[in-house]
Amino acid sequence: MGWLTKLPGGVRYPSHKEWQLLKRVPKWGLWGSILFAAPVIYDWWQTGDLLAHDIQRNSMFLGLLFTYWFFIGVIIIGLIVIIIMKGPGYVADPYYLPKEDKSLENPSKKQ
Repeated sequence: MGWLTKLPGGVRYPSHKEWQLLKRVPKWGLWGSILFAAPVIYDWWQTGDLLAHDIQRNSMFLGLLFTYWFFIGVIIIGLIVIIIMKGPGYVADPYYLPKEDKSLENPSKKQ
């Protein structure tokens, strides 16, 4: 059997919103990064050193930026999983069940 052979009779579901959302994610990532990085960049532009002025506020915005990037990554991974799961089914290694033994189904009855 070949590697990743398509499952005979497998159903491929039509794509819905996942491709539309996946195409919008880079724009969301850019705008969110600009939103959370703008105060830090402005502070760096004014003082020339991020540690010289209001380190607590800069740390908060950097934390928000990294958290936002994390959630963008989670969204991308989730959308890719949905796209893969809606695709065709594949057979990797079939497992054939052994023949059933009718005497083992109800051991309390004597035959």
